[in-house]
Amino acid sequence: MHFDLLTLNRSSLYYKPDPPSPEEIHLKHRIDELYTQHPFMGYRTISTIMNREGDGIHKNTVRLYMREMGLMAVYPGPNLSKRDLQHRTYPYLLRGLQILHPNQVWSVDITYIRMKQGWMYLYAVMDWYSRYIIDWQLDQSLEIGFVLETMKRAFARQKPAIVNSDQGSHFTSPKYIDLLKGQEVRISMDGKGRAKDNIVIERFWRSLKYNEIYLHDYNSPRETRQGVKGYIHLHNHYLPHQSLQNHTPSAVYNKEAVLIHK
Repeated sequence: MHFDLLTLNRSSLYYKPDPPSPEEIHLKHRIDELYTQHPFMGYRTISTIMNREGDGIHKNTVRLYMREMGLMAVYPGPNLSKRDLQHRTYPYLLRGLQILHPNQVWSVDITYIRMKQGWMYLYAVMDWYSRYIIDWQLDQSLEIGFVLETMKRAFARQKPAIVNSDQGSHFTSPKYIDLLKGQEVRISMDGKGRAKDNIVIERFWRSLKYNEIYLHDYNSPRETRQGVKGYIHLHNHYLPHQSLQNHTPSAVYNKEAVLIHK
């Protein structure tokens, strides 16, 4: 009996989740395309369009998929008291604020990155003023670990005055809140359903997907990381931005170029 246990293949002791079906991959990829093009769309509108296109999908399935994809924020649950909610959610601090220099405000978010046979999740930290991607990480799950790791690396480089995010479960997590408070950073959160409150990183997601992700069918996480890494390097160091008076994010973030404020 003991001998039999010792000779078991260790890999057989771990749960191996079933890969997603081709149908689920197709539906999630299409949801991502529609949401990227029109981030104001809710699950009801997206389900109506997809059904019109011939995808028989219930609106509740679209809502579930959008939550799984990180496209629809999962807010703190109703079992939390009002006091708990107040401790975990914060007001939007950027309305009317003049953002005049690097590291004044960082914008953080998670987005869905499609692959040929599945998907990954990309978390990025962007400097609002310069549009510079300070740090990023891809993961195959939405567990909070990759968010915390990325923030710790970013804080090891610089410390912003404000970090802005949505009100999703990652950013209302006590672990995330405590990490930011430990850095004495002010916390700002978008209003529910207000994609424009975090507009700079939403624009970056759109350019990343149209100029890189949608042009390639990545076959593996390794290929996906290489593609995303290459585009972020291009974005940071080579592409001139009209909003930055045709300088690169890197030049503005590192103060090699000075923007003229009118």
